[in-house]
Amino acid sequence: MAVPFLGRLFWREYLALFGSLILVAFEVVARVITLGLPQPIIRLCYNASRALFNRLSSQKSKNARSRKKDISHSIATCSDFTELCGLWGYYAEEHIVQTKDGYLLGVHRLPFRKGEEQVGARVNAGPDSISKPVVYLHHGLLMNSEVWVCITEEERCLPFQLANQGYDVWLGNNRGNKYSKKSTKSSPSSTKFWNFSIDEFAFHDIPDTIHYILQATSQSSLSYIGFSQGTAQAFATLAIHPNLNEKVNLFIALAPAMSPAGLSNGIVDALVKTSPDLLFLTFGRKSILSAATMWQSILYPPIFVRLIDMSLAFLFGWYSKNMTAHQKLAAYPHLYSFTSTKSVVHWFQIIRNKSFQMYDDDSSGKFSITATNRYYKPAKFPTRNIKTPIVLVYGGSDSLVDIRVMLRELPRHTIATEIAHYEHLDFLWAQDVDKLVFPHVFEALRYAVSHANGSANGTSRYLAAKLGDTSHLHRRKESGSQWSEDEGGLSSDYDTIYDSLTKAIPGTKSYAQQQREAPYAMGLTSTATPRLDGPSADPLRPKTPITPTTPASPTATWVSQQRKRTLNNVAAGSSDESGPESSRQKTTSNNVSLNEGTKEVHAHTVMRKRSKQLDEELVSIGSASGRTSPASVPHFGTKGIEIPLGRPTTANGTIAGAR
Repeated sequence: MAVPFLGRLFWREYLALFGSLILVAFEVVARVITLGLPQPIIRLCYNASRALFNRLSSQKSKNARSRKKDISHSIATCSDFTELCGLWGYYAEEHIVQTKDGYLLGVHRLPFRKGEEQVGARVNAGPDSISKPVVYLHHGLLMNSEVWVCITEEERCLPFQLANQGYDVWLGNNRGNKYSKKSTKSSPSSTKFWNFSIDEFAFHDIPDTIHYILQATSQSSLSYIGFSQGTAQAFATLAIHPNLNEKVNLFIALAPAMSPAGLSNGIVDALVKTSPDLLFLTFGRKSILSAATMWQSILYPPIFVRLIDMSLAFLFGWYSKNMTAHQKLAAYPHLYSFTSTKSVVHWFQIIRNKSFQMYDDDSSGKFSITATNRYYKPAKFPTRNIKTPIVLVYGGSDSLVDIRVMLRELPRHTIATEIAHYEHLDFLWAQDVDKLVFPHVFEALRYAVSHANGSANGTSRYLAAKLGDTSHLHRRKESGSQWSEDEGGLSSDYDTIYDSLTKAIPGTKSYAQQQREAPYAMGLTSTATPRLDGPSADPLRPKTPITPTTPASPTATWVSQQRKRTLNNVAAGSSDESGPESSRQKTTSNNVSLNEGTKEVHAHTVMRKRSKQLDEELVSIGSASGRTSPASVPHFGTKGIEIPLGRPTTANGTIAGAR
């Protein structure tokens, strides 16, 4: 017979709960003591921890730290976003957005290229100003906008590179964090201020920020780039605000988060899944882990970095091998920012129920008979209703991403690409993030902006294929990973479009695809790796940097060459029909059953139709005549990619939306 209340948890879960309470109590005592200590005592603790660390370090590690100390130390000690940008010579603006429920959100902006502000020109400020496409970036859980710019190399900073390419870059912040810790209705010292979850982010923070940005820039739409929880907030926002899909022309999700499987540590995972509300008992109902800033102030930075690495490995199985030591020293001091305990409880509700749902206010009644699915079910975010084009870029070593579960809940126009060895934080700070991730971002933005500017009339099919080529690189069957037959063996709209274009036109590989294929050249079925500057280079890739407001297009010479190749292919198909294949068809046509010859005739007919369609598309691209595409081809724009056939595959061969 189960004992009431005590029978709700297993003994090991009670042991973990008891241990966590002891740690929390110790942290509270340490924090009280620290707050009461004078500054000289704090400096003494800091110097003592530094001396101990240096004594235990090898000479090799000391030399490596000294070489990178200057830039890492400068970034780590910057006090805010504008100071971080100024360190690299970029001008940053600060804005305040008031949400409909009274929260004041800090928003940052990089309107200029490096040094462009000295010219005195204005950006997106009326008829006499420079018009630039708008990109909006949003951070993840327990973070703020600083995580995007605390980079030790300028070329690895996504906001800086976007600004230099001619975008008007905006960076948002969630309520409660470092830049948004104010409300017109309540004080941060009250429990009411911290009574928010992902629901409030989706209903107020994201849509109100987007509305403010579009109003300030006089633009009709923007492109959204989210990281981690920033992607979940966009999924939820676009799902419950249909009109917002018209204002977001592209959604790029880096390390997307929707319905994580759980934590890597079994005991902690079982504990939070059993009752997410236990987090309220452990951390209270205000901000979570607010003592993190205290530990950062008294510990020597390498020790603090080591503690963060150990925590990430313990909870999520992330070992941060793709980030350099000096990048961690620079970025980890900017990693944490305040958020509510309720928002973390919301995530554990999602993990427990395996559903991307709204906050469950009635979770306390889980053991009631009325809490079963038959009588009660929390509302899910209707993510399949999203019309905005979605591009997912996820890590193959990220324990928080289950791409198959995610794609079942996303619309058919979702495109996914895997970076095989990447973990979660690598999408912000990995050493090669500019080579493996940025090309996907720049390529997708270029196509979205080209269509928004009206310079891509008649090329929607080609653009969909170029974005869809991500589904042909990291297929699981190439890497040896196992997928079920119902997931890996089906065709899709993007497969058909890709095949009809790339098979008829040799060498039509995009810049991003060539960048992706380089490190995996040995694993591809093809024996040759395409040159980035040769005849196989992407014809749409500009040879010199250009602003996104003037997208490049294929030249007339290239179009002429591809038309000749297409005609040759059609001629070859016709000649085959009059040869042995045609004779075999005549011989077998007398049979009553459907035979191989009939199939060959059908195949040639399909090829001729594809070649004809391709010829029309190439003429449209080369002449830029503005002729509208037929209704049967996909449309890529502010309303998404609409294709009236099957479903797209992901980079691993998954069928988007398949069950």
